[in-house]
Amino acid sequence: MKLSHLSETLIGSEIVKLGGEIREKISQGEKIYNFTVGDFDPSIFPIPQALEDEIVTAYRKHFTNYPLGEGNTDLREAIAAFLKQREGLEYGLPEILVASGGRPLIYSLFRAVCDAGDKVIYAVPSWNNNHYTHFVGAEHVVVEATAENNFMPTVEYIRPHLKGATLLALCSPQNPTGTTFTKADLEAICDMVLAENATRGEGEKKLYVMYDQMYWQLTFGDIRHYDPVNLRPGMRAYTVYIDAISKVFAATGVRVGWAFGPRIIMDKMKAILSHVGAWAPMAEQKAVAKYLYMHDDIDAYLQQFRAAVEARLRGIYDGLQQLKGEGFSVDAITPQAAIYLTIKIDLAGKKMADGVVLKDQGDVTAYLLNEAKLAIVPFYAFGADRSSPWYRLSVGTCKVEEIPAMIGQLRAALKKLV
Repeated sequence: MKLSHLSETLIGSEIVKLGGEIREKISQGEKIYNFTVGDFDPSIFPIPQALEDEIVTAYRKHFTNYPLGEGNTDLREAIAAFLKQREGLEYGLPEILVASGGRPLIYSLFRAVCDAGDKVIYAVPSWNNNHYTHFVGAEHVVVEATAENNFMPTVEYIRPHLKGATLLALCSPQNPTGTTFTKADLEAICDMVLAENATRGEGEKKLYVMYDQMYWQLTFGDIRHYDPVNLRPGMRAYTVYIDAISKVFAATGVRVGWAFGPRIIMDKMKAILSHVGAWAPMAEQKAVAKYLYMHDDIDAYLQQFRAAVEARLRGIYDGLQQLKGEGFSVDAITPQAAIYLTIKIDLAGKKMADGVVLKDQGDVTAYLLNEAKLAIVPFYAFGADRSSPWYRLSVGTCKVEEIPAMIGQLRAALKKLV
């Protein structure tokens, strides 16, 4: 049966494929250390109690009808106040758009600014930029970031591709790496964008920046989050931010997200979503509108939440460094932010006990799952080269007490290779 070009050329998700294999093993009774999903186990990381209470109250008050297309006024007022208080960013209600999480906002942004054939610049590894670029028929301009820069793109990588580009997709803290922009690197990128736009004429499309900061409140130690407009106010005309409650409040299933940026772009994104739907549910909007003013509760929640996430990331990081010290071909980048640890497991070319060679990273990933019972996502699932030995490890479902056993199982699997 002949279907659309889009549906016939859409790339399947490597994460979904890996997830299917994991579910099959679990259904057969195997113990799998599943660190693949960028989600949370609610029994380990519940949403804030006050937010849950407000959601229940909103449903009991029968807030079950359609919300406003751009997001309810009370919620956008709460978001505006939250942005000013937490980030020092001042945006008016017409510059804020609410939807059911970050995905529809990202999709509508791509649709609002990109035409077929336009150049979209994005670094890899990164989450889903390749798919959204494909959705709009744009030209993929892929920049491969490296471990030397903690897998964050820099001016040197981006500058050669700027001419004629329409959208630069940035994310910090980044999914899948859990790493962040330094102040100097983000300032340099902003200066480059401003300089490029100054060269473009009145009728020429500008270069816009999508700044996905979904994890910005989950930073550890001395790591600070930086954003374009606070660093360079001139970026306000060209930057669209993507944010949500999904990760910062472990509320991935509650589905309330927001974008903010130039009104002309917000208006077009709203118009696109008016035909798609994807509104955040009315009751959840009412609840979040109240919760964003509960600053003491938010601070208390974030303090314990960040500590719990960091304990898991650092526990696994320390275990991998111990394995590295024992001579195994593993490594990790020091945790900076989000719920992800960037780890390196460089086993391609090694032989299993039966003499079979792990020819490539696909074989390595399968070996880790089958022998170490360790499920992690290879960076090639996020657009990196298929030979990359780097992986994303997500701790949203991790139990602290299981970390020593997981490291032990990995050690045993590594010992079997020659």
